[in-house]
Amino acid sequence: MHHQWLLLAACFWVIFMFMVASKFITLTFKDPDGYSAKQEFVSLTTMPEARKLKGEKHFPEETKPTGKMLLDGRPDQPLVYLERLELIKNACQEEALRNLSHTEVSKFVLDRIFVCDKHKILFCQTPKVGNTQWKKVLIVLNGAFSSIEEIPENVVHDHEKNGLPRLSSFSKIGIQNRLKTYFKFFIVRDPFERLISAFKDKFVHNPRFEPWYRHEIAPGIIRKYRKNRTETRGIQFEDFVRYLGDPNHRWLDLQFGDHIIHWVTYVELCAPCEIKYSVIGHHETLEEDAPYILKEAGIDHLVSYPTIPPGITLYNRTKVERYFLGISKRDIRRLYARFEGDFKLFGYQKPEFLLN
Repeated sequence: MHHQWLLLAACFWVIFMFMVASKFITLTFKDPDGYSAKQEFVSLTTMPEARKLKGEKHFPEETKPTGKMLLDGRPDQPLVYLERLELIKNACQEEALRNLSHTEVSKFVLDRIFVCDKHKILFCQTPKVGNTQWKKVLIVLNGAFSSIEEIPENVVHDHEKNGLPRLSSFSKIGIQNRLKTYFKFFIVRDPFERLISAFKDKFVHNPRFEPWYRHEIAPGIIRKYRKNRTETRGIQFEDFVRYLGDPNHRWLDLQFGDHIIHWVTYVELCAPCEIKYSVIGHHETLEEDAPYILKEAGIDHLVSYPTIPPGITLYNRTKVERYFLGISKRDIRRLYARFEGDFKLFGYQKPEFLLN
Protein backbone atom coordinates (compact mmCIF):
# COMPACT_ATOMS: atom_id res chain seq x y z
CA MET A 1 0.00 0.00 0.00
CA HIS A 2 2.83 2.36 0.91
CA HIS A 3 4.51 1.70 -2.45
CA GLN A 4 1.27 2.52 -4.30
CA TRP A 5 1.05 5.92 -2.65
CA LEU A 6 4.68 6.64 -3.53
CA LEU A 7 4.04 5.64 -7.13
CA LEU A 8 0.94 7.86 -7.31
CA ALA A 9 2.83 10.83 -5.85
CA ALA A 10 5.63 10.34 -8.37
CA CYS A 11 3.12 10.37 -11.23
CA PHE A 12 1.58 13.62 -10.01
CA TRP A 13 5.08 15.17 -9.74
CA VAL A 14 5.96 14.20 -13.33
CA ILE A 15 2.66 15.64 -14.61
CA PHE A 16 3.22 18.88 -12.68
CA MET A 17 6.76 19.32 -14.08
CA PHE A 18 5.52 18.65 -17.61
CA MET A 19 2.84 21.37 -17.28
CA VAL A 20 5.41 23.89 -16.00
CA ALA A 21 7.76 23.11 -18.90
CA SER A 22 4.95 23.41 -21.46
CA LYS A 23 3.92 26.80 -20.10
CA PHE A 24 7.52 28.03 -20.28
CA ILE A 25 7.87 26.87 -23.89
CA THR A 26 4.56 28.53 -24.85
CA LEU A 27 5.53 31.84 -23.26
CA THR A 28 8.95 31.78 -24.90
CA PHE A 29 7.97 30.86 -28.46
CA LYS A 30 4.38 32.11 -28.77
CA ASP A 31 3.29 33.47 -32.19
CA PRO A 32 6.63 33.88 -33.98
CA ASP A 33 4.91 35.16 -37.13
CA GLY A 34 2.41 37.40 -35.38
CA TYR A 35 3.29 40.04 -32.82
CA SER A 36 7.07 39.68 -33.17
CA ALA A 37 6.98 39.96 -36.94
CA LYS A 38 4.60 42.89 -36.71
CA GLN A 39 6.78 44.67 -34.19
CA GLU A 40 9.82 44.23 -36.43
CA PHE A 41 7.97 45.67 -39.44
CA VAL A 42 6.75 48.67 -37.49
CA SER A 43 10.29 49.46 -36.41
CA LEU A 44 11.36 49.47 -40.04
CA THR A 45 8.56 51.63 -41.38
CA THR A 46 7.78 54.22 -38.74
CA MET A 47 9.59 57.52 -38.85
CA PRO A 48 11.56 58.83 -35.83
CA GLU A 49 9.31 59.83 -32.97
CA ALA A 50 8.61 63.56 -33.02
CA ARG A 51 9.06 65.85 -30.04
CA LYS A 52 5.84 66.13 -28.09
CA LEU A 53 4.61 69.70 -27.97
CA LYS A 54 3.06 70.98 -24.78
CA GLY A 55 -0.70 70.46 -24.97
CA GLU A 56 -0.39 69.24 -28.54
CA LYS A 57 -2.79 66.50 -29.52
CA HIS A 58 -1.21 65.48 -32.83
CA PHE A 59 2.34 64.42 -33.66
CA PRO A 60 3.92 66.96 -36.03
CA GLU A 61 4.74 65.78 -39.55
CA GLU A 62 4.63 62.14 -38.54
CA THR A 63 2.29 59.21 -38.15
CA LYS A 64 -0.25 60.03 -35.46
CA PRO A 65 -0.57 57.35 -32.74
CA THR A 66 -3.78 55.47 -32.11
CA GLY A 67 -3.39 55.61 -28.34
CA LYS A 68 -2.30 52.00 -28.11
CA MET A 69 1.47 51.85 -27.72
CA LEU A 70 4.14 49.21 -28.17
CA LEU A 71 6.55 48.43 -25.34
CA ASP A 72 9.18 50.83 -26.71
CA GLY A 73 6.72 53.73 -26.92
CA ARG A 74 5.99 53.67 -30.67
CA PRO A 75 2.39 53.70 -31.98
CA ASP A 76 0.83 50.34 -32.77
CA GLN A 77 -0.73 51.53 -36.03
CA PRO A 78 -2.35 48.98 -38.39
CA LEU A 79 0.23 47.92 -40.92
CA VAL A 80 -1.82 48.70 -44.02
CA TYR A 81 -1.75 52.44 -43.23
CA LEU A 82 1.95 52.39 -42.42
CA GLU A 83 2.60 50.55 -45.68
CA ARG A 84 0.73 53.24 -47.62
CA LEU A 85 2.83 55.99 -46.06
CA GLU A 86 6.02 54.03 -46.64
CA LEU A 87 5.07 53.46 -50.29
CA ILE A 88 4.63 57.20 -50.80
CA LYS A 89 7.93 57.92 -49.08
CA ASN A 90 9.79 55.47 -51.35
CA ALA A 91 8.06 56.60 -54.55
CA CYS A 92 8.87 60.23 -53.74
CA GLN A 93 12.54 59.29 -53.65
CA GLU A 94 12.51 57.68 -57.12
CA GLU A 95 14.38 60.02 -59.44
CA ALA A 96 12.62 58.59 -62.52
CA LEU A 97 9.24 59.60 -61.03
CA ARG A 98 10.29 63.03 -59.83
CA ASN A 99 8.39 65.05 -62.43
CA LEU A 100 5.25 62.98 -61.73
CA SER A 101 5.43 62.91 -57.94
CA HIS A 102 6.58 66.37 -56.87
CA THR A 103 4.77 69.69 -57.07
CA GLU A 104 5.00 73.09 -55.45
CA VAL A 105 2.77 73.72 -52.43
CA SER A 106 1.14 76.57 -54.30
CA LYS A 107 -2.09 78.45 -53.72
CA PHE A 108 -3.76 75.88 -55.99
CA VAL A 109 -2.82 73.13 -53.49
CA LEU A 110 -3.64 75.23 -50.41
CA ASP A 111 -7.07 75.99 -51.91
CA ARG A 112 -7.78 72.25 -51.95
CA ILE A 113 -7.12 71.79 -48.21
CA PHE A 114 -10.01 72.42 -45.81
CA VAL A 115 -9.37 73.34 -42.18
CA CYS A 116 -11.03 72.36 -38.90
CA ASP A 117 -9.19 74.41 -36.27
CA LYS A 118 -11.41 73.21 -33.44
CA HIS A 119 -10.14 69.65 -33.81
CA LYS A 120 -6.85 70.40 -35.62
CA ILE A 121 -7.64 68.59 -38.86
CA LEU A 122 -6.66 69.25 -42.48
CA PHE A 123 -8.52 67.50 -45.30
CA CYS A 124 -7.25 67.67 -48.89
CA GLN A 125 -10.07 67.47 -51.40
CA THR A 126 -9.67 64.92 -54.21
CA PRO A 127 -12.88 65.22 -56.27
CA LYS A 128 -14.78 62.11 -57.41
CA VAL A 129 -13.59 60.10 -54.39
CA GLY A 130 -16.48 60.62 -51.95
CA ASN A 131 -15.37 64.08 -50.85
CA THR A 132 -18.89 65.40 -50.38
CA GLN A 133 -19.33 63.13 -47.37
CA TRP A 134 -16.03 64.20 -45.80
CA LYS A 135 -17.02 67.84 -46.27
CA LYS A 136 -20.22 67.11 -44.35
CA VAL A 137 -18.17 65.58 -41.53
CA LEU A 138 -16.02 68.72 -41.29
CA ILE A 139 -19.02 71.06 -41.54
CA VAL A 140 -20.51 69.39 -38.46
CA LEU A 141 -17.18 69.48 -36.62
CA ASN A 142 -16.80 73.19 -37.38
CA GLY A 143 -20.22 73.80 -35.83
CA ALA A 144 -22.12 75.13 -38.86
CA PHE A 145 -24.69 72.32 -38.42
CA SER A 146 -25.33 69.95 -35.53
CA SER A 147 -25.68 66.80 -37.66
CA ILE A 148 -24.91 65.59 -41.17
CA GLU A 149 -28.60 64.99 -41.88
CA GLU A 150 -29.37 68.70 -41.37
CA ILE A 151 -26.94 69.92 -44.05
CA PRO A 152 -28.73 70.97 -47.29
CA GLU A 153 -27.04 69.58 -50.39
CA ASN A 154 -26.73 73.03 -51.95
CA VAL A 155 -24.72 74.23 -48.94
CA VAL A 156 -22.06 71.51 -49.02
CA HIS A 157 -20.30 72.95 -52.08
CA ASP A 158 -21.07 76.60 -51.34
CA HIS A 159 -17.90 77.72 -49.62
CA GLU A 160 -19.46 80.97 -48.47
CA LYS A 161 -22.12 79.11 -46.48
CA ASN A 162 -20.60 75.80 -45.36
CA GLY A 163 -18.17 77.22 -42.81
CA LEU A 164 -15.13 75.40 -44.22
CA PRO A 165 -12.08 77.67 -44.42
CA ARG A 166 -9.36 76.81 -46.91
CA LEU A 167 -5.75 76.62 -45.81
CA SER A 168 -4.90 79.35 -48.33
CA SER A 169 -6.95 81.85 -46.28
CA PHE A 170 -4.40 81.90 -43.44
CA SER A 171 -1.10 83.77 -43.08
CA LYS A 172 2.14 82.13 -44.13
CA ILE A 173 3.02 81.34 -40.50
CA GLY A 174 -0.51 80.06 -39.87
CA ILE A 175 -0.25 77.76 -42.87
CA GLN A 176 3.14 76.39 -41.78
CA ASN A 177 2.00 75.77 -38.20
CA ARG A 178 -1.10 73.92 -39.32
CA LEU A 179 0.80 71.79 -41.83
CA LYS A 180 3.31 70.91 -39.14
CA THR A 181 0.99 70.05 -36.26
CA TYR A 182 -2.48 69.13 -37.56
CA PHE A 183 -3.83 65.69 -38.46
CA LYS A 184 -3.79 65.55 -42.28
CA PHE A 185 -5.53 63.11 -44.62
CA PHE A 186 -7.01 62.60 -48.06
CA ILE A 187 -8.66 59.81 -50.06
CA VAL A 188 -7.55 58.24 -53.34
CA ARG A 189 -9.11 55.90 -55.88
CA ASP A 190 -7.98 53.96 -58.95
CA PRO A 191 -6.87 56.87 -61.19
CA PHE A 192 -8.60 55.70 -64.38
CA GLU A 193 -11.88 54.88 -62.63
CA ARG A 194 -11.78 58.35 -61.08
CA LEU A 195 -11.43 59.91 -64.56
CA ILE A 196 -14.47 57.96 -65.74
CA SER A 197 -16.43 59.22 -62.75
CA ALA A 198 -15.37 62.81 -63.45
CA PHE A 199 -16.38 62.53 -67.12
CA LYS A 200 -19.80 61.09 -66.26
CA ASP A 201 -20.47 63.63 -63.53
CA LYS A 202 -19.40 66.77 -65.36
CA PHE A 203 -20.14 66.05 -69.02
CA VAL A 204 -22.93 63.46 -69.01
CA HIS A 205 -25.16 63.80 -65.94
CA ASN A 206 -24.11 67.18 -64.49
CA PRO A 207 -26.46 66.79 -61.50
CA ARG A 208 -25.62 70.13 -59.84
CA PHE A 209 -26.30 72.08 -63.03
CA GLU A 210 -22.86 73.44 -63.83
CA PRO A 211 -23.46 74.43 -67.48
CA TRP A 212 -19.92 75.64 -68.09
CA TYR A 213 -18.68 72.04 -68.36
CA ARG A 214 -20.93 71.28 -71.34
CA HIS A 215 -21.11 74.73 -72.91
CA GLU A 216 -17.58 76.03 -72.45
CA ILE A 217 -15.11 73.28 -71.49
CA ALA A 218 -16.48 70.46 -73.68
CA PRO A 219 -16.46 72.56 -76.90
CA GLY A 220 -12.87 73.62 -76.15
CA ILE A 221 -11.77 69.99 -75.85
CA ILE A 222 -13.69 68.96 -78.98
CA ARG A 223 -12.18 71.74 -81.11
CA LYS A 224 -8.66 70.72 -80.16
CA TYR A 225 -8.84 66.93 -79.87
CA ARG A 226 -11.66 65.48 -81.98
CA LYS A 227 -10.24 63.54 -84.92
CA ASN A 228 -13.42 63.38 -87.00
CA ARG A 229 -14.36 67.01 -87.64
CA THR A 230 -17.71 66.00 -89.15
CA GLU A 231 -18.77 64.32 -85.91
CA THR A 232 -21.44 66.51 -84.28
CA ARG A 233 -22.11 64.58 -81.06
CA GLY A 234 -21.28 66.09 -77.72
CA ILE A 235 -17.98 65.37 -76.02
CA GLN A 236 -16.98 61.69 -76.00
CA PHE A 237 -14.73 59.91 -73.53
CA GLU A 238 -12.18 59.47 -76.33
CA ASP A 239 -11.93 63.27 -76.70
CA PHE A 240 -11.46 63.58 -72.94
CA VAL A 241 -8.68 60.96 -72.89
CA ARG A 242 -6.85 62.59 -75.77
CA TYR A 243 -6.96 65.96 -73.98
CA LEU A 244 -5.71 64.56 -70.67
CA GLY A 245 -2.88 62.61 -72.31
CA ASP A 246 -1.59 65.53 -74.35
CA PRO A 247 1.76 66.72 -72.91
CA ASN A 248 0.71 70.25 -73.93
CA HIS A 249 -2.64 70.14 -72.10
CA ARG A 250 -1.71 73.02 -69.77
CA TRP A 251 -2.65 75.79 -72.18
CA LEU A 252 -6.24 74.53 -72.06
CA ASP A 253 -6.09 73.98 -68.30
CA LEU A 254 -5.28 77.65 -67.84
CA GLN A 255 -8.43 78.56 -69.79
CA PHE A 256 -10.54 76.14 -67.74
CA GLY A 257 -9.26 77.48 -64.40
CA ASP A 258 -9.95 75.62 -61.16
CA HIS A 259 -12.60 73.46 -62.87
CA ILE A 260 -9.78 71.06 -63.74
CA ILE A 261 -9.63 69.89 -60.09
CA HIS A 262 -12.03 67.08 -61.05
CA TRP A 263 -9.46 65.36 -63.26
CA VAL A 264 -5.94 66.58 -62.43
CA THR A 265 -3.60 64.19 -60.60
CA TYR A 266 -3.58 63.60 -56.85
CA VAL A 267 -0.03 64.93 -56.90
CA GLU A 268 -1.18 68.28 -58.33
CA LEU A 269 -4.08 68.45 -55.86
CA CYS A 270 -2.47 67.47 -52.56
CA ALA A 271 1.35 67.48 -52.97
CA PRO A 272 1.90 64.17 -51.10
CA CYS A 273 5.69 64.33 -51.49
CA GLU A 274 5.86 67.82 -49.99
CA ILE A 275 3.21 67.46 -47.26
CA LYS A 276 3.54 64.59 -44.78
CA TYR A 277 0.02 63.27 -44.40
CA SER A 278 -1.08 61.31 -41.33
CA VAL A 279 -3.35 58.85 -43.17
CA ILE A 280 -4.14 58.06 -46.80
CA GLY A 281 -7.55 56.47 -47.28
CA HIS A 282 -8.55 54.38 -50.29
CA HIS A 283 -12.01 54.58 -51.83
CA GLU A 284 -11.93 50.82 -52.43
CA THR A 285 -11.57 50.14 -48.68
CA LEU A 286 -13.55 53.11 -47.40
CA GLU A 287 -15.74 50.94 -45.17
CA GLU A 288 -12.65 50.24 -43.04
CA ASP A 289 -10.72 53.45 -43.72
CA ALA A 290 -13.43 55.97 -42.77
CA PRO A 291 -13.87 54.73 -39.16
CA TYR A 292 -10.09 54.45 -38.82
CA ILE A 293 -9.56 58.06 -39.95
CA LEU A 294 -12.21 59.33 -37.53
CA LYS A 295 -10.55 57.41 -34.70
CA GLU A 296 -7.05 58.61 -35.58
CA ALA A 297 -8.27 62.19 -35.75
CA GLY A 298 -9.85 61.76 -32.31
CA ILE A 299 -13.37 62.60 -33.48
CA ASP A 300 -15.04 59.17 -33.72
CA HIS A 301 -17.11 59.96 -30.62
CA LEU A 302 -18.40 63.19 -32.17
CA VAL A 303 -19.42 62.25 -35.71
CA SER A 304 -19.85 59.21 -37.96
CA TYR A 305 -19.11 58.87 -41.66
CA PRO A 306 -22.40 58.63 -43.60
CA THR A 307 -23.63 55.15 -44.53
CA ILE A 308 -21.88 53.78 -47.63
CA PRO A 309 -24.25 52.08 -50.13
CA PRO A 310 -23.30 48.42 -50.72
CA GLY A 311 -20.83 47.84 -53.54
CA ILE A 312 -20.32 51.51 -54.39
CA THR A 313 -16.63 51.50 -53.47
CA LEU A 314 -15.67 48.32 -55.38
CA TYR A 315 -13.32 48.68 -58.34
CA ASN A 316 -15.26 47.92 -61.54
CA ARG A 317 -12.88 46.58 -64.18
CA THR A 318 -15.75 45.85 -66.58
CA LYS A 319 -16.78 49.51 -66.55
CA VAL A 320 -13.20 50.62 -67.13
CA GLU A 321 -12.82 48.25 -70.10
CA ARG A 322 -16.12 49.43 -71.57
CA TYR A 323 -15.18 53.12 -71.43
CA PHE A 324 -11.74 52.54 -72.96
CA LEU A 325 -13.07 50.25 -75.69
CA GLY A 326 -12.15 51.64 -79.11
CA ILE A 327 -9.65 54.18 -77.77
CA SER A 328 -6.21 53.77 -79.37
CA LYS A 329 -3.39 52.19 -77.38
CA ARG A 330 -1.30 55.27 -78.11
CA ASP A 331 -3.83 57.55 -76.43
CA ILE A 332 -4.22 55.22 -73.44
CA ARG A 333 -0.43 54.99 -73.00
CA ARG A 334 -0.13 58.76 -73.09
CA LEU A 335 -2.87 59.01 -70.47
CA TYR A 336 -1.09 56.48 -68.25
CA ALA A 337 2.19 58.37 -68.68
CA ARG A 338 0.55 61.44 -67.16
CA PHE A 339 -1.06 59.56 -64.24
CA GLU A 340 1.77 57.09 -63.60
CA GLY A 341 2.75 58.99 -60.46
CA ASP A 342 -0.72 58.48 -58.98
CA PHE A 343 -0.63 54.77 -59.78
CA LYS A 344 2.78 54.23 -58.17
CA LEU A 345 2.48 56.56 -55.17
CA PHE A 346 -0.71 54.91 -53.98
CA GLY A 347 -0.13 51.29 -54.94
CA TYR A 348 -2.54 50.90 -57.86
CA GLN A 349 -1.61 48.28 -60.42
CA LYS A 350 -0.60 49.38 -63.89
CA PRO A 351 -3.62 48.61 -66.15
CA GLU A 352 -1.84 46.22 -68.47
CA PHE A 353 -5.20 44.96 -69.81
CA LEU A 354 -5.65 48.40 -71.41
CA LEU A 355 -2.07 49.17 -72.42
CA ASN A 356 -1.04 45.96 -74.20
